[in-house]
Amino acid sequence: MSELTGKKIVLLVADHHNDYEFVYPYFRMKEAGAAVTLAGPEKDGVYKGKYGMPAKADLSYDELDPTDFDGVIIPGGYAPDVIRRYEAANEFVKEMFETGKTVAYICHAGWVPASAGILEGKRCTSFFAIRDDLVNAGAQWVDEEVVVDGNLISSRTPDDLPAFCKAIIQNMQQ
Repeated sequence: MSELTGKKIVLLVADHHNDYEFVYPYFRMKEAGAAVTLAGPEKDGVYKGKYGMPAKADLSYDELDPTDFDGVIIPGGYAPDVIRRYEAANEFVKEMFETGKTVAYICHAGWVPASAGILEGKRCTSFFAIRDDLVNAGAQWVDEEVVVDGNLISSRTPDDLPAFCKAIIQNMQQ
């Protein structure tokens, strides 16, 4: 039996996601036995990463139901600045967080939980350039490879992906 057998995870995508921060967690979660779904602005839309890696959405943000998933992963790049403009995506992330399900983001993806209003009093990290955005959203920002604060998991850059994915798997096994 794999580490995440029976678990369902959704990755939020949009154009200009960081290819590494998308593909590494996508395949690592599948390898761990999770069912992985992609959600984007439009169902069946194909969203290209910064370096051209396509991601085809299985669902639109509007179709997301927190009761269908055990965790959400938000890759970085500039896609999070697009994702957070969709109220359905923000509400989904907020409901996942409030119901104790795993909410994981990396790099610039901290913009989504900031817009979802879930960072107040939480310890987290991100790419250094959005530190002020997270602090202004009420977070206690630290410069660490991976930060786990309850069901919120955050990392800084693609170099942190091994620790990020390990933390997600450990958090979802609890």
